[in-house]
Amino acid sequence: MRVLILGGTREAYELAERLAEIDGLQVISSLAGRTRAPRLPAGEIRTGGFGGAAGLTRYLREERIGYLINATHPFADQISAHAVEAAAASGIKLLRLLRPAWQAAAEDRWIAARDATEAAELCRREGGRILLTLGSGELDAFANVRNAHFVVRMIDVPEQILLHDYRVVSARGPFDLADEMRLLAEHHINLLVAKNSGGDATYAKLEAARRHRLPVIMIERPAIAQEPQAPVVASVEEAIAALRVMLR
Repeated sequence: MRVLILGGTREAYELAERLAEIDGLQVISSLAGRTRAPRLPAGEIRTGGFGGAAGLTRYLREERIGYLINATHPFADQISAHAVEAAAASGIKLLRLLRPAWQAAAEDRWIAARDATEAAELCRREGGRILLTLGSGELDAFANVRNAHFVVRMIDVPEQILLHDYRVVSARGPFDLADEMRLLAEHHINLLVAKNSGGDATYAKLEAARRHRLPVIMIERPAIAQEPQAPVVASVEEAIAALRVMLR
């Protein structure tokens, strides 16, 4: 059986590594291609978009994919919607691997934002020195914030950043608590902006903000369409267990 993993996450990488060890499975990982030097998992690799739901449907049929696993980022709403549509059109089973969202602790000072635009407006009200831990696609929303100095952390630095006053820190997680505490202190950060990605790899920044008693603007996850019959699992172990049941 050929299994296609829509990947790009830590969980997708681990899942591909684990599935490659199972006899009778041929694993293909699809990466969006936005990261210049991605960590490559075991099995075959496909890079780039499919051309919408129709293109993904065509790929599933032409490549005779027997099982589709959506292990993309919790904010990857477009490809997730395409996966639901393509799986239904192709008549193949779909599994969603979705890490649980972070939950605020009693000591946390989280301010909810529906999207990057709302987060930028909250930053404009606060001002000061702000750490942005977002992808390059969200940065344009903060271009008109003139009363803040942004420290922007990302894996790949885009050729052009439209922020008024900023500094880029290029780094790839996971990050530990000591490093996050040091980053906030060295840059005199008074506000953190994050997406509710969930998982362990970048959680330390929230613990660091808690210890520094800093407010966090938390961008909520978008509503993503799910196929009613498609199981949603929260871990790699659960995904493997679901796939083994299907293979019996």
